[in-house]
Amino acid sequence: MNRLFKTLICNKQVSLTVAETTGLVQRARDIHGLDAAAAKTLGELLTCGAYMAGCLKSEKGAVSITIKAGENSGSASVSGDVNLHMRGYIDGSAGGKLAGGFMTVVKDDGFFRPFTGACELISDDVSHNLEHYFEISEQIPTKVRVGAKFEGEKCLAAGGVVMQLLPGHSEEAAAYIDAKAEEIGDIAEDILKLGGEGVLKRYFGKDTEGSHVYITRPEYKCNCSREKIAAILHTMGKEELKKIAEEQGEVSVHCHYCNTDYKFGAEDIEKLFK
Repeated sequence: MNRLFKTLICNKQVSLTVAETTGLVQRARDIHGLDAAAAKTLGELLTCGAYMAGCLKSEKGAVSITIKAGENSGSASVSGDVNLHMRGYIDGSAGGKLAGGFMTVVKDDGFFRPFTGACELISDDVSHNLEHYFEISEQIPTKVRVGAKFEGEKCLAAGGVVMQLLPGHSEEAAAYIDAKAEEIGDIAEDILKLGGEGVLKRYFGKDTEGSHVYITRPEYKCNCSREKIAAILHTMGKEELKKIAEEQGEVSVHCHYCNTDYKFGAEDIEKLFK
């Protein structure tokens, strides 16, 4: 089940999102064949990415989160669009840890005015790093609780809660999200037992009573295709592609996001330039 529940609480001073992303995270694990630790980290990043994608306004909006971790750690990237088509990968992460290094977020509104923000990673915890990003790069007080729970290759539950203060908020609203963040313990366990809707009712039932809750459904979907790859290869020129094919037997392009190899032989190259 993949769902985002979005609403406003505290007299419209707080934007609230409750995410249930179990199916999304399971799909990512299956595509990349990850161990539980790496799948957990990627799953939590995908949940954060789904939250950010759910905040996009433009029909052509897109967002990406990229992590370049420090020495003896790995890197990861997730991206999504306004339709909540999500994708991601993680590389070289020992035990799923992404220690040290930096997180970079790019938000594209679809009108050629992308916003880029960055921050240093402060821990192995994805929730803490995203909170730090919002504090440093966007100066928006935000509380993040994301998690993923695995049993071997099976994702038992994944999801999270994000509370963000809106401009003009009161001290009471700020105290409210601090208290709620402390109240939420193991969010993955809560998602497992209650589901996303149950988490919304348990922690925010009184606050959301009578308010409109907007529901969207993220899914894992890469935007690559053989046609797109062919168009990119075409820009390299026929002679260069033929040279690569002669040396390597074919031209091969790997998509990290969906773990797909696109292969072009001599005949395929000829067809590209007809």
